[in-house]
Amino acid sequence: MIQSMTGYGRATAEWSDKKINVEIKSLNSKAMDLSARIAPLYREKEIDMRNEISKTMERGKVDFSLWIEKKDAEQLATPINQEMVVAYYKKIKEISAVAGIPEPADWFATLLRLPDVMMKNETQELSAEEWAVVHAAVEEAVNHLVSFRKQEGAALEKKFREKIANIAQLLETVAPYEQERVAKVKERITDALEKTLSVDYDKNRLEQELIYYIEKLDINEEKQRLSNHLKYFISTLESGSGQGKKLGFIAQEMGREINTLGSKSNHAEMQKIVVQMKDELEQIKEQVLNVM
Repeated sequence: MIQSMTGYGRATAEWSDKKINVEIKSLNSKAMDLSARIAPLYREKEIDMRNEISKTMERGKVDFSLWIEKKDAEQLATPINQEMVVAYYKKIKEISAVAGIPEPADWFATLLRLPDVMMKNETQELSAEEWAVVHAAVEEAVNHLVSFRKQEGAALEKKFREKIANIAQLLETVAPYEQERVAKVKERITDALEKTLSVDYDKNRLEQELIYYIEKLDINEEKQRLSNHLKYFISTLESGSGQGKKLGFIAQEMGREINTLGSKSNHAEMQKIVVQMKDELEQIKEQVLNVM
């Protein structure tokens, strides 16, 4: 089954006083393009997470986010060194009184900008147990995204089969006009010679020239190649995921054969059929860009 490159996955886990959130989403891209935003505590495992995501995703523009929410909101706030604030306050007032310098208009903003007032959070180390919980959440989010991609891929496959069947059906409708086209070509040339130009001509030579001319307009090879491309597209569709690029190449080859049919058709009804084929193929080309 093919997969779409569009997908979304999310998972959460809890460890101690933390709620661990994992979110991953992807869009279509020619290659793997992964951007990651990871909470500082887990950055030491960034390469491991990137490798796992890249191996599973294969292609696409992927945005990965991993962040922490503390259950206790107070723990999110950066600690303030109260003793340092009081010491700075007393010192500034003393200098202001001695030097005659006006005291700050906004004491609080001034004090918070001074060195060592804002205390750094204690450095935490990632334990093996916590990483196991985080890793499981990452895997769950990735699995949800893959499941989403498969659902989208199933919808794309249904659309592709419908469009391929439409082109195959249109190709069959060309046949009745082929013999009619040959007769009209012969009639048009003969009328031009007899009525318009009013000249005698060698009928055997005319037959030879008509055969040469009609052979140049023969579309049997193009029809056969296009039919083969349609079958190859379906067989590639059924061969599993990771076939997006190959399906794109096959669609290009189908386009070449349809264009040649159009240039050789030399018949109004056949031209209409070719235009319909191109419309069906264009929809395939648009959607195949989203196949992994």
